[in-house]
Amino acid sequence: CQARLRSAEGMSLAEFLYPALQAYDFLHLRRRHDCRLQIGGADQMGNIMSGYELVSRETGEDVFGITVPLITSTTGDKLGKTAGNAVWLNRDKTSPFELYQFFVRQQDNIVEKYLKLFTFLPLEEIHHIMEMHAKEPEKWGPQKRLAAEVTKLVHGREGLESAKRCTKALYHSSVEALEAMSDQELQELFKQTPSAELMLEPGMSVLDLCRKANAIPNGPSGYQKITDGGVSINGIRETNPEAVLVVGQHILKNGVSLLRIGKKNYYIIKWLQL
Repeated sequence: CQARLRSAEGMSLAEFLYPALQAYDFLHLRRRHDCRLQIGGADQMGNIMSGYELVSRETGEDVFGITVPLITSTTGDKLGKTAGNAVWLNRDKTSPFELYQFFVRQQDNIVEKYLKLFTFLPLEEIHHIMEMHAKEPEKWGPQKRLAAEVTKLVHGREGLESAKRCTKALYHSSVEALEAMSDQELQELFKQTPSAELMLEPGMSVLDLCRKANAIPNGPSGYQKITDGGVSINGIRETNPEAVLVVGQHILKNGVSLLRIGKKNYYIIKWLQL
């Protein structure tokens, strides 16, 4: 606080009062709900100490504070609501797939620590996992085990299987995984992806599909996008714009087609009245 007050940018009143407000929270919880312990990230040490001192002085009773190491992103930034990169336990906020991918992307220099922090694996097993990783780093063994253990702990075995299906569908172009996905999984996997509901018409072609989904421009450039190999349906590249759509190949048994234009632009097509 002293450093901020002396700096050119100063400190807002809200920031200045925050330790006092959090300290009063602790006192209120102690009086109303018999709360004796406050836990927070290492950056909350000052706020927790303020609460400890206020509660001890007002009540004469012992209370306690625990701080834990901050969990950071792969770039070293703090994770949290304020930073806008929080990882949630609630599936509506962070899907099993997103949770799995967060942990599977952790770097080598942090993964052993996370295995100890977030799983119940015996230390001997963690040591063995890291030894195997030193021999075969390309397999990302510790990261995959970490992701699996945490996802299973938070979302159960069903959630872990959902995360694996989404991973196979998105990163390994697995038609089987895509076909087995529920509507909820599709929505979770392709949150920002445009979607369209279409009726399958007789003789409907790859070109017709792309245009009806507004995935390619009209005219020769859209046609050439397909012939140049820039269009895939369910992970299979399509280079013939006039190819007729085939149920079971272009349209999966769950009534869905995953259209990809280029490397990263996805479109979900839901077929009506098949």
